[in-house]
Amino acid sequence: METQSSESPVRTAHLPQVTEPRNPGMDLDLDWVRAVQANTSAIERRAATLPGRRSVKKDYQAAWLLKAVTMIDLTTLSGDDTVGRVRRLCSKARQPVAPATLQALDMPPITTGAVCVYHDMIEAAVEALKGTGIPVAAVSTGFPAGLSPFHLRVAEIEESVKAGAEEIDIVISRRHVLSGDWQALYDEMKAFRTACGDAHVKAILATGELGSLRNVARASLVCMMAGADFIKTSTGKESVNATLPVSLVMIRAIRDYYDRTGYRVGYKPAGGISKAKDALVYLSLIKDELGDRWLEPDLFRFGASSLLGDIERQLEHYVTGAYSAGYRHSMG
Repeated sequence: METQSSESPVRTAHLPQVTEPRNPGMDLDLDWVRAVQANTSAIERRAATLPGRRSVKKDYQAAWLLKAVTMIDLTTLSGDDTVGRVRRLCSKARQPVAPATLQALDMPPITTGAVCVYHDMIEAAVEALKGTGIPVAAVSTGFPAGLSPFHLRVAEIEESVKAGAEEIDIVISRRHVLSGDWQALYDEMKAFRTACGDAHVKAILATGELGSLRNVARASLVCMMAGADFIKTSTGKESVNATLPVSLVMIRAIRDYYDRTGYRVGYKPAGGISKAKDALVYLSLIKDELGDRWLEPDLFRFGASSLLGDIERQLEHYVTGAYSAGYRHSMG
C-alpha cells in the first residue's frame, strides 16, 4: 500500500481554497437552466448497475476505505448534543482509525475531513480541534427546513462564521425549486455565499423534497451559478436522503458546470450512507464521472458518522481476519 513520506504533511489542506480556486459563480443563465433535462429511466438504469460494475478487493479496498475516512464530515446534529459529546466527536475526528490498525497497514495518522455541528456547538468544536487543521462545519439558515425569516438565516451564517466555522452548510428554500422560481433561488444562494465571506458554502438541496430529477439538476446548476463551493444532497432529516440516481444527476451537473466555466465544485452525499461497501460505490461513481481530482477532501465529502464505524470494522477485518464488535468503534 502506498504510504506518505515522513516529510509530507500528515493531512494536506482539506479546505478548497488552499488547492483549488473558489467558484466565483456567474450571472444566472436561464436558457441554460431551462434546457437541462433528466432522463429518469436511463439514470435509474445506470445507477442500478453501479454496485456491480466496480469491485475493489484486498489492498485496494483497504486503501480506498482509508481514503473515504479522510472525506467524512463527522457529524452530530441532535437536539440532545452536549459539549462533552462534541469534544468526543472531535477526538474521533483527530484519530478516526485505531493506531494499531494504521501501523499494521503501514500508514501514517489520518483525520476526517471536517466536524459538522449546530451553531451552539461551534465554539466547543473549534477549541477541541485547535492546531489540527480540521475545519469545523456548521449547519445554518434554519436547518433543516430553511423556513425561518430570510434576514435571520443570513444573520445565522454571519454568527457562525464569527464563531469560527470555516464551512457553512446552508439549506435552500425548496419552494423556489418546486415553483420554478430560479431567480429567487439564485438571489437567495448568492446572499448566503456573500454572508459566508471566506468560509466555504455547501448548498443542501434536500433532494428528496424536490419532486423530480430534473428539478435536482436545475437546482444544482443554479446554486453553482450563484457561487456554491459544494452541492449537497440532503439534510439527513428527510424521508429520502442520498441516492445513486440523485448523485448521478448532481455529479453530471458539476461536470457540465466545470466544462462550461473551468471551476470545480465539490459534492457531498449525506444521509443514509452507513456501510463501507456503499462508500466504495460512491467513490467509484466519482472516479468514473468526474475523475481522480474529485477524489480529494477539498472536492468530495460524505455527510455521515455511522459510516466511520463500519469502515473501521472492515479495516480491522482486513488486518486480523476477524470482525470486531460494533461497540469497539464508538464515536467517542
